[in-house]
Amino acid sequence: MADQQTQAPDNTAVRTALWRAMHVQADPPPHVLEDEIGLQLAAPGDDWRRRPDMDPQTTRGFRAAIVARARFIEDLILQQADRGVTQYVILGAGLDTFAQRRPETASRLQVFEVDQPGTQAWKRHRLEALGYGIPDWLHLVPVDFETNEDWLTKLTAAGFDSTRPAVIVSTGVTMYLTKDTTAATLRQITALAPGSTLAMTFLLPTDLLDDADRAGLQRSKEGAQASGTPFISFYTPPEMLALAREAGFTDARHVSGASLAERYFADRTDGLRPTTGEDLLLATT
Repeated sequence: MADQQTQAPDNTAVRTALWRAMHVQADPPPHVLEDEIGLQLAAPGDDWRRRPDMDPQTTRGFRAAIVARARFIEDLILQQADRGVTQYVILGAGLDTFAQRRPETASRLQVFEVDQPGTQAWKRHRLEALGYGIPDWLHLVPVDFETNEDWLTKLTAAGFDSTRPAVIVSTGVTMYLTKDTTAATLRQITALAPGSTLAMTFLLPTDLLDDADRAGLQRSKEGAQASGTPFISFYTPPEMLALAREAGFTDARHVSGASLAERYFADRTDGLRPTTGEDLLLATT
């Protein structure tokens, strides 16, 4: 955008949104997740499916992994909302579209999307231009991570109540952060109200991936480096669990990408399966 106050999401956020749309457009039903609203927000042009990173065959496993983690998160939100949790925080929200796709659930919550100020201004403009608007239960919270603004302070100023349970989600973020920064974030979350739930993705070291997926991870690393957002942190599952427990979580569990594949793709006849390489930490306060 020409306006200095707005800044389109980074390439990774846009690619994630487009892969979610590709799942609907290129993969046969049943679809694990149906999301073409992110495509509307990104507005990449009519030739977007001809991008090299959208090749329907070579990116099958990547887009399957993206929709698997998104579906897991949404199932978690639905479960927690039914239990009475009323706050949902998305750290590094990017082109998340839960609020637009699932308003019947989202409107029962206070949804807080946290991201860089320029990205939030861009998203606000796009939501208004597309007619979705910003309902009073949706809060776009701008946090300048580059100047070390405290996301929790900004979240509270936006109406978040730290004395009430919440679901906090961070997907596709930890690989860009130092381990010290992630540890600090975990400590902040453990101070939230009892009954709060964190779901956080993390990248595995190369030697823990299936052989067939290692070349793909290397290409992703090279692409991230070239775009100025290098991957700097990888975790084994025991290492991530230890980090969570050191931060103060007493209930911390590892959710493998393989378990999501079994949950959401086991009965498919088209061979679509997520790549290995990204797992989740699921922890409660």
